[in-house]
Amino acid sequence: MQSIKPEQLKELLDRGGSNARLVDVREPWEFEICRIEGSENIPMSELPARLGAFDKDQPTVIICHHGARSLQVAEYLSRSGFTQVMNLEGGVNAWALTVDPDMEQY
Repeated sequence: MQSIKPEQLKELLDRGGSNARLVDVREPWEFEICRIEGSENIPMSELPARLGAFDKDQPTVIICHHGARSLQVAEYLSRSGFTQVMNLEGGVNAWALTVDPDMEQY
């Protein structure tokens, strides 16, 4: 399991060559407040039941508010055989502070 900084993720997304899946594990009400474009919302509590919809070899970036929940999920996925899992360091909060200052924060 790796970590990725917001600036690195922005670079990766800007290059457009990435097939990374962005999975936001926050609750739906949090996802409504702000989100990284292209991310999908799968709340942490629902993720184990939805693992069958994941490709274990696809690069997957896990996102949450500050990085704690996403770290737990990324570690879980790594233990479950996922080979290219990344945790977004600092979550959407760090993204808003370093990449998108117009993003609403909470």
